[in-house]
Amino acid sequence: MRFRSLGSGSRGNATLVEFNAQALLIDSGFARRTMLQRLTEAGVEHGALKAAFVTHEHSDHAKGIQSLCEHLNIPFYASFGTARRMEWTGHSLWRCLVSDKPVDVASMQVTPVVVPHDAHEPLQFVIQSAEGRRLGILSDLGSLTSHVVNSYRDCHALQVEANHDPVMLANGPYPPSLRARVAGAYGHLSNEQCADFIRRVKWPGLKHVSAGHISEKNNDRNLVAQVLAEAIGCSPQDVPLLSQDEMSDWVALND
Repeated sequence: MRFRSLGSGSRGNATLVEFNAQALLIDSGFARRTMLQRLTEAGVEHGALKAAFVTHEHSDHAKGIQSLCEHLNIPFYASFGTARRMEWTGHSLWRCLVSDKPVDVASMQVTPVVVPHDAHEPLQFVIQSAEGRRLGILSDLGSLTSHVVNSYRDCHALQVEANHDPVMLANGPYPPSLRARVAGAYGHLSNEQCADFIRRVKWPGLKHVSAGHISEKNNDRNLVAQVLAEAIGCSPQDVPLLSQDEMSDWVALND
């Protein structure tokens, strides 16, 4: 199994996961044309994409899903709350997700995990290949519940949100209401919360950790690297940081 971010940030998010020449997509916060272009640049045939999974209805995660899946004639999976908010419940390509109930797609098993975020039934995902490799994708949550931590144990790779620095957020350009939302229990993880999560799920099999959904206004990439390096156990320059406008490299999860 291998994966790569096709973009991560407040203006659009998408992650591509591939196993045995078949692929699935986690979120599509970009326009269809952009997504098709990035799939091509990633070296993945459009026909290899078998399904898309949606974390929640916010536009930076969901705005391109319907158009892309209709174009490729593939199903898209989302919770009932997300589908109702997006008016997908009558769509022929929508498939309903239930938290903790795995779905088998493209020789991979996708387990939805409910998270605390200010959306209608938001989910995040743990993807496991037929070979037992586990990838955890976790963004858009304001606090770490015991259920979240337990769900992401024994992952071989993690793509985790490190959204903001609390001091920069408090002194940044956002109005007080938005600052409170981001910092709240249903907002976004800070650098320190991300580091705490890594420490709590770290085990010898965890070989790769990347940080995404990094705020362009309320965070500093050097600071992210410094905070996470200690938790991961590496130097700051070795912490992979995802970009809004550029795809990451492929990360392969091998035995």
